[in-house]
Amino acid sequence: MYPDTTVYIIGHARTQADNAITEHFKGFFIGVVVDYTTDEIVDISCSSTIPTTEKFIQSLFINKKLDKYYGEIDRQIEQRYFGTSQKALSTAYKDAVKRYAEIKEKYYK
Repeated sequence: MYPDTTVYIIGHARTQADNAITEHFKGFFIGVVVDYTTDEIVDISCSSTIPTTEKFIQSLFINKKLDKYYGEIDRQIEQRYFGTSQKALSTAYKDAVKRYAEIKEKYYK
């Protein structure tokens, strides 16, 4: 399904105790498929209880790059995503960027 030039990264964050995602998943996760030759996000999924949430998050991330932290992505989360896991999504994004940088350094210099 994905080309050999892609890798899969997980970004993790804690969520609020009164959040449905916390009750179901015990945290918030984003799973990101990245083409390491271009750093482009080709697919993303998340620990969501509503399918529309995942589709919306995909619209924020697909075709963006994961090579470094981009404030514009965080601004889009802040200005457009008003789910109770907004802060967790931002934190999971930052975690995914960090993990991706570690993987690139180790395997794909």
